[in-house]
Amino acid sequence: MSPYATPMERAWHVGLRLICAAVLLFLIAPIIVIMPLSFNSESYFTYPMPGLSLQWYKEFFTNPRWIDSVVMSIEVAVAVTIIATTLGILASLGLSRLAMRGKAAIIALLLMPMIVPVIISAVGMYFFYVSLGILSITWAPVGLILAHTCLAAPFVVISVTATLSGFDHSLMRAGASLGAPPMTVFFKVVMPLILPGVISGALFAFVTSFDEVVVAVFLASPEQRTLPKQMFNGIRENINPTITAAATLLILVSVALLTSLELLRRRQERLRGIRA
Repeated sequence: MSPYATPMERAWHVGLRLICAAVLLFLIAPIIVIMPLSFNSESYFTYPMPGLSLQWYKEFFTNPRWIDSVVMSIEVAVAVTIIATTLGILASLGLSRLAMRGKAAIIALLLMPMIVPVIISAVGMYFFYVSLGILSITWAPVGLILAHTCLAAPFVVISVTATLSGFDHSLMRAGASLGAPPMTVFFKVVMPLILPGVISGALFAFVTSFDEVVVAVFLASPEQRTLPKQMFNGIRENINPTITAAATLLILVSVALLTSLELLRRRQERLRGIRA
């Protein structure tokens, strides 16, 4: 704040900080409540807690249904991340070099899954897959991966396109003029410079797939239980404090991923000369 600020400006500055702190507290209050409950020694939710225990974490790591759901979520998320990142990079490279009238429309079309409510996308994908006959037990994993890819790819497109906005395309022409084939130019020149954006997009794609529950409810077979679907079924069928342990672990994973994204953002700024 400027030392020459008027009393009204100082009051507004302090008030704005208090408003932001109140909004932040409102947003993280459910997280603050859930995390202590995961250490409750009783099987009911109450404050104050009668005692502390790690039994729900033990239940999470020893129950085959929870372990299988975590493995399923990781397998689907890894496959989605690989496919979405590859498609997102190709789309971003094409859009960065494309000069035509319909470019804005193409970008809007690629980002449509982020705009349309997930429930509408899930219903549309369900009827589309039913018409193709790929909701059987054999093809259900493929359908779930493709559906999650549609939802995750826009995040990669946004992240990589933002990185390419400050990219000097003359570097690609310089590499080609020195006799390097296109693949060598991409991996030796382009990829190292856009790598922070690619990793950020890949992390967003992973989180989007790992945390998705609506599409999984519509498209996954009864044998396919991702972690969010297992948590949803647990709330609907029988509320168990193991859900709070799973939620706490998801929160910790999310915090770790967000920290990684922030470090990547700062590294990207240093590479572009924005931050010292």
